[in-house]
Amino acid sequence: GPGDLLTLRVFLLIPDLVDYLTDYNMTLEEFIGSNSTEKRMETVTQALEELLVAAQNQDSLTVGVYESAKLMNVDPDSVVLCVLAADEEDQDDVALQIHFTLLQAFCCDNDIDILRVSGVGRLAQLLDQDPEDEPRDLHCILVTNPPVQPLQSAALNDVSSFCEESRCRNQWVPCLEMQNR
Repeated sequence: GPGDLLTLRVFLLIPDLVDYLTDYNMTLEEFIGSNSTEKRMETVTQALEELLVAAQNQDSLTVGVYESAKLMNVDPDSVVLCVLAADEEDQDDVALQIHFTLLQAFCCDNDIDILRVSGVGRLAQLLDQDPEDEPRDLHCILVTNPPVQPLQSAALNDVSSFCEESRCRNQWVPCLEMQNR
């Protein structure tokens, strides 16, 4: 019937599609999965938000580039996640980019999961940044594992497995976009 003919046509198209994707350095999964990738990003972003709030409530959050660098020097084993946050206007901040490069290298050397996020405003919102207060440097945030009650959260597992999947795809520093709500 006509259905069979369509199936045959689609089947004949697959090699062309694969060639096309290879030219564009995409896999069939990426081509088909771009929608599910979006869904996954949403889930991971949500997990990250939950994790940051939970960590802050448990005093397991270190905020600030210098504070983070200091902690990583002293106790890298306590760090379970490093979040580097920058918006478009931060791209020209050479000093910040150098700090990011050093922090990324350190995390890779010490097997610390690392994420880059855009949406510093959303972070401030999440972490209850009081507009009256001296603004904190939210460009680098570390989540540490408290020795007493380890952060065994589903959110942490979600974020960690996302980082691991990204590394398997040779994307060492995956990026997430955080939206103001």
